[in-house]
Amino acid sequence: VGYSQLSYYTILGLYVMSFPGLWSQIKRSTEAKIKRKTFVSPGESAPEGKALRQQAGEIMAYMKANNYEVVEAGETITFRGLVQRSLSQAFFLTFCTALGMASLALVLQIQFQNLVIPGIGEPNWFLLTLLSPYAGIYYWKSGDRVDDCEVKLSTNEEETENEILVQGSDEEIERMWRTLGWAEKGMVKVAGIFE
Repeated sequence: VGYSQLSYYTILGLYVMSFPGLWSQIKRSTEAKIKRKTFVSPGESAPEGKALRQQAGEIMAYMKANNYEVVEAGETITFRGLVQRSLSQAFFLTFCTALGMASLALVLQIQFQNLVIPGIGEPNWFLLTLLSPYAGIYYWKSGDRVDDCEVKLSTNEEETENEILVQGSDEEIERMWRTLGWAEKGMVKVAGIFE
């Protein structure tokens, strides 16, 4: 059975270039993805609108319910909360690392078919998958993190629209706007089939 050497080494090169992505995934799992988004909601003069004070109270109640505390209150309110590590995230990282190590073992087995190491013999490259639990352990040891979330409220001159500028963890921002019924500025909310 023959194969193209050019094709083989091209694929091998692509694999070698993409393998560091596994380490990157493990490393980034302990950090929050910080985003800054602007949302709008009906203001005090709009039908079914809310005054800026009422909007601020709802945000405060939401953040308190999610174990965030006020760190700084000025023009911009800064909340700080502790995000717990997740057992399912640790298992997911272990699983992804096991797949990555298994694919590395397959590449090494193909590349070094007749390799004999003195004193050991032919290596079983698939034993590399036994390293995968260390990805979960790494995440678990550095999993709890402190998240900051900054919120700034403003309204237009006619008080028909409140503008909420939020900077924080992407997951928390997503959960917040859905819970509080905001719309992202410049976007139109389309009702889903089940709404």
